Amino acid sequence: MTSSKAVYILDDDLQYASLLQKVVEKSCTNVVSETSASIFLGMDVPGEYILILDLMMPEMDGIEVIRSLSKKPEDVSLILISGFDERVLHSAQLLAEAHGIEVLASFTKPIDIAEFAKLLPALVQQQSKPKYVASNAELSVQELQDAISNDRLCLHYQPQMALSENRIIGFEVLVRLKQDDGQLLYPDRFIAVAEANGLMGLLTEQVLLIVCRDVSLNASFFSGKHVSVNISAQNIEDLAFPELLETLTSKYGVEPSKLCLELTETEVMKELTSSLDVLNRLRMKGFSLSIDDFGTGFSSLSQLYRAPFSELKIDQHFVMRMQDDNEARVIVEICIMLGKMLGMSVIAEGVENQELIEALRELGCDNIQGYGLSRPQELANIQAWHQDLIRHK
Repeated sequence: MTSSKAVYILDDDLQYASLLQKVVEKSCTNVVSETSASIFLGMDVPGEYILILDLMMPEMDGIEVIRSLSKKPEDVSLILISGFDERVLHSAQLLAEAHGIEVLASFTKPIDIAEFAKLLPALVQQQSKPKYVASNAELSVQELQDAISNDRLCLHYQPQMALSENRIIGFEVLVRLKQDDGQLLYPDRFIAVAEANGLMGLLTEQVLLIVCRDVSLNASFFSGKHVSVNISAQNIEDLAFPELLETLTSKYGVEPSKLCLELTETEVMKELTSSLDVLNRLRMKGFSLSIDDFGTGFSSLSQLYRAPFSELKIDQHFVMRMQDDNEARVIVEICIMLGKMLGMSVIAEGVENQELIEALRELGCDNIQGYGLSRPQELANIQAWHQDLIRHK
């Protein structure tokens, strides 16, 4: 089967580019090869195409090409090739993905042409993943304040499962904002507004209030389960926050142990002294603390040493790649070992399939979260999902 999707080959070695073109033409009807990066970047290309890109080129290297592509409107997917260090090839793939460019595959030169020809048909037929584009239309400060004060925040719950028991042990709360027409706005529309205008603390407090209310009204459902809530730097810089949260949980009859407060190491670092003051007092009052997105910050080990975290949450960036990326798997394995050695429970987020679940089980990960279990849903829907899960056990 041939593909109508255009494929471009950019390699300064004319002989190699010609060889690749002959191979690609067996799977694709529209193939163009070019040896000059500057000429390629000036071409009139279609809105969607695949580029086979050599990283090592004298005029303009592949990293510069990736940078230029990230500024263009076209939807390009890459197949990277390089005769240089494999770690550079791997890092270039992560760079492209950070720019929002999908990488279909990477090959080390000299390429095994037979293997390349075997894999190519599936690669050129593969549907590109839709790019995530944050909305430009953010809420105004007044609109956000009105939404918070008028109880228009909507919480979605995503389940967390203990691998040793195959049992749901908790849920992470994700906040949405409900408009007058019933449409939900996602965090990209209002979190930046809250952060820039000192409203994150207030937003988080309202989320915590709704969580306590939900747990109180659905005590039997939440029995034996915790709820994880993301808190902000503004919360942990507020020395009165532990007392505020204690008063809130007491009002609704919610045990502090029901709440696991998640924060990133970057947030802890913003005001370290007051952060450690607040974090220690939160733990002493019975709340659990989770360090979120672990492995992505510059000071991870320092934060584990200084702050009283009870849970380590491995960033989905590594978890989602560990099946195809040995370095990502190594990082996940080290995070699990580190968490256990420090007496912390370890949870992996971004778990999307059964193979990942089994791989994490083999590595000794405690808990998992991700679309492989369930997408975040409103409380009534997640309760129905949980009942269905129990019935089919």
